[in-house]
Amino acid sequence: QVQLVESGGGLVQAGGSLRLSCAASGRTFSSYAMGWFRQAPGKEREFVAAISWSGGSTYYADSVKGRFTISRDNAKNTVYLQMNSLKPEDTAVYYCAAASTGWGPADFGSWGQGTQVTVSS
Repeated sequence: QVQLVESGGGLVQAGGSLRLSCAASGRTFSSYAMGWFRQAPGKEREFVAAISWSGGSTYYADSVKGRFTISRDNAKNTVYLQMNSLKPEDTAVYYCAAASTGWGPADFGSWGQGTQVTVSS
């Protein structure tokens, strides 16, 4: 099981940028696909982005495509989410997740504690 700790959340104005980080414990980080999800107040948790174990493939929710970029550094056991052109509707708790097999949204079974992102208008 991999342990995940997110950081980098905060308050930003609309149009601004933030970079989230997720540090993973364990020696097998490079064997996991990694993803970011978010949950806004009163809403279901939703998929944001995912990256393959090698970092060679990524995919995004339509709502963030072209604004967010997921990346990973397997030497540092860390995955990132660069968020640009932020909108108030991006306000949510953002969660890092790991998948040991597959990398569809339903495959992610290990979760971090979340980091709050608030975008003011």
